[in-house]
Amino acid sequence: MANLSASRYKRSDKLGEGTYATVFKGEDTQTGAIVALKDIHYDPEEGTPSTAVREIALMKELRHENIVRLLHVEQTENNLVMVFEFMDKDLKKYMDTMGAPGTGALSPMTIRQFLYHLLQGLAFCHDRRVLHRDLKPQNLLISANGVLKLADFGLARSTGIPVTTFSNEVVTLWYRAPDVLLGSKNYDTTIDMWSVGCIFAEMYTGRPLFPGNNVDDQINRIFRVLGTPTVTSWPLMAELPNVQGKTFTPHQPVRLQEVLPMMDPLALDLLSRLLRYEPSMRMKAKDALSHPYFNELLAQQSNYNVYFPGTALPSNLNGFF
Repeated sequence: MANLSASRYKRSDKLGEGTYATVFKGEDTQTGAIVALKDIHYDPEEGTPSTAVREIALMKELRHENIVRLLHVEQTENNLVMVFEFMDKDLKKYMDTMGAPGTGALSPMTIRQFLYHLLQGLAFCHDRRVLHRDLKPQNLLISANGVLKLADFGLARSTGIPVTTFSNEVVTLWYRAPDVLLGSKNYDTTIDMWSVGCIFAEMYTGRPLFPGNNVDDQINRIFRVLGTPTVTSWPLMAELPNVQGKTFTPHQPVRLQEVLPMMDPLALDLLSRLLRYEPSMRMKAKDALSHPYFNELLAQQSNYNVYFPGTALPSNLNGFF
């Protein structure tokens, strides 16, 4: 890795701050290109944080037009910088600035386009057995020409490694799947698909679908809309750790059309296939790409570069570090 004392990147505006990193807008002094600099601080005695190591390893492999591009990595004695392509704003800021006044809701065609981009990037990840585990509007970036890209793979994990269980302290609360909320640690790519459903609905309204204040409130908000599951409707629920000894208030499901009247029938059908209690019943990303909901989009954008899982993409990563 190059030494930052001779860094080619010049910092400017602070773009955001997370649990272990600060992101700045920057400039490549050699090319003049605008970049994003993810500045990761760590104690030299403890070494590079495992989250950063994992993110770098995954980003080396995830090269796709709907995944933010990691350009370079630089390291000093107590600092690690990941250099990414610069994106104009995240989906949350896009809704706030470009959405309908007062709500932030996006137009139906914009939602179709963004959801298609999200599913393409996610299908690419899932085809390579990578779980993002933190999908939310703030982690979806929008380029100047309207391309949505997945970002922030700090919590991402590969299911190909020999781990039998994962942490259930993942995914921002509002986008966390009910099985994970109830203590499941044996999840797979379906964890991301629940988040996709929540983001899908939010683009239509400009507000979170299930904005819980804590885990219990989050579960209750989901149950009040989708109905309280039973061992008959969701047999595996009884085996989840946080269900033992608990009694949930019974709620009958509400028709999604009543909750989201602005969504057309095809959109509601796709949403219903994402927001399923039983993880194995949630529609996979690659299958969702073929849902009739996208027919109008594909008809209008016949030249759109469609990604089919399994397609080989060029990987020009020699000398990456």
